[in-house]
Amino acid sequence: MDVRVEKGAADIQSSGAARVPVNLPVTGSLTLWYVVSLIIAILMTIASLAGLLYSDQLYPTAALRQSFMATDVVNLLIGLPMLLGSMWFARRGKLLGLLFWPGALLYVLYHYIVYTFSLPLNVGFLLALVLLASSAYTTIGLVASIDSRAVQRRLAGAVPAKFAGRVLFGLGVAFALLVMSTIIGALLQGTDIAKAELGLHVSDFIITQAWIIGGVLLWRREPLGYVTGAGLLFQASMLFVGLLVYFALQPLMTASPFPAGDFVAILVMGLVCFVPFGLFVRGVVSKGRTS
Repeated sequence: MDVRVEKGAADIQSSGAARVPVNLPVTGSLTLWYVVSLIIAILMTIASLAGLLYSDQLYPTAALRQSFMATDVVNLLIGLPMLLGSMWFARRGKLLGLLFWPGALLYVLYHYIVYTFSLPLNVGFLLALVLLASSAYTTIGLVASIDSRAVQRRLAGAVPAKFAGRVLFGLGVAFALLVMSTIIGALLQGTDIAKAELGLHVSDFIITQAWIIGGVLLWRREPLGYVTGAGLLFQASMLFVGLLVYFALQPLMTASPFPAGDFVAILVMGLVCFVPFGLFVRGVVSKGRTS
């Protein structure tokens, strides 16, 4: 009788609109987050295609077109597959997909902070504002729906928590200090910062706080650190990959020269992130096979 009851409960949990697999460490239905994430993916597709097809209207200056047309392509090539792929794997009961999902949303948030702080008041700005707010709230809601202690029990000893946490913390502090030194230097010299560049600095500073906090939590092996660690490493790694693609695309789409020095610098910094990311992924996948 008990076996039948447990099986019935498992069938109920795995049924319904969200179809949450019973092996995923979640505390409730993910239906809302699936729906909102799908809306985010659709809006991001519309915003990126509109930016490419109507660049003169949405990006009325050469500086804005230089900054955002290549970014629109990167969002379609990297950001969209990140989000849809993580949702798909989570729906199939893969722990890695569930943990990657908030990182994919943070990737969207990062880019649309830049758009919101850079664009003039037009349709592109409105889409960016909606994407900023929806990705931020969905990230928070999704993370809150994950059973952090269950994730900790599953991943403890399988992932390089201290090493990955230190890397996230170090990268976060380094980028935050770089942003602050740039802004303070401009203030002291009385020079202006272009809107697109200022938007990038604002986004860098906001997102690096997540790296710092998540890095400390993972370093200390806190339950929430295990939940956010994979997503933050995923987001950070894909930001480096996206920036490399951006550097390659920009000369093809605008009159900008290829920034060879910046390309090499980002590649080196990216390698620092790719190593713990790969080790973390291997640990999560190995536990998924044995759970």
